[in-house]
Amino acid sequence: MSDSFDPDLIHAIFKLNWSKKALERERNEGVDPIIDEAVAGTSKKNRPTSANSNALKLSCELLRLFVTEAVQRAAAIAEAEGSSKIQATHLERILPQLLLDF
Repeated sequence: MSDSFDPDLIHAIFKLNWSKKALERERNEGVDPIIDEAVAGTSKKNRPTSANSNALKLSCELLRLFVTEAVQRAAAIAEAEGSSKIQATHLERILPQLLLDF
């Protein structure tokens, strides 16, 4: 699994996303951050979100497969056009169907 993504990196990305979503939720609910700090840990919403190590490994594998498939499809488009390099336009052309397939 040496050609996969690092689970620590994926976990850090997940944590960043969870933090942003929590801040966005607080802004939308009108919660005062000072009061929120005083009652931290008293609600399910305030508990830190974590990820199981198996879930992180599975997320890494899914991301690896997604990127591999994107490169293969873009390479096929580039080859059909007679290009030896994948350009951004090749990725743009395969992306809609790729997202539907995943």
